[in-house]
Amino acid sequence: MKRIRLYFMVAVLALAGMMATEAGAQVLRDADFNSIGRINGNGVVRDGTMHSIGSFDADGTVRDAKGNALGIIKELEIFDTDGTRIGYINTDGTVRDGESNIVGYISINDGKVTNAEKKAIGFARGVRVDWIACYYFFHFFGNK
Repeated sequence: MKRIRLYFMVAVLALAGMMATEAGAQVLRDADFNSIGRINGNGVVRDGTMHSIGSFDADGTVRDAKGNALGIIKELEIFDTDGTRIGYINTDGTVRDGESNIVGYISINDGKVTNAEKKAIGFARGVRVDWIACYYFFHFFGNK
């Protein structure tokens, strides 16, 4: 059962990654659907004024604008630089913190991002779910 779940998680992540890469830069939006930034297919994160604020490396490392490591993503789990798991994403799009508390949801169908109370906080269609979680829920790039 764990093996099937792992294969499913990898398939979802691969599909989301392919969609993000094929589409090029994807717009990050707030709850009112205003553009607040972009993530391109190479993992570069830009703010609303198109200044680079960080990146996602191919090996899963999350970096700030100066290239400093902020954390790492491994198979839909997010770790800080000390190796402590600070969150993870379930295959249904539920985002949980390191204590398994729900912090929000990411709709795989339309990219809608909601908080734990299911109130919309943003939209990120065609962006990998783990990147969305790092941006909206774990605030790796200083956004609120």
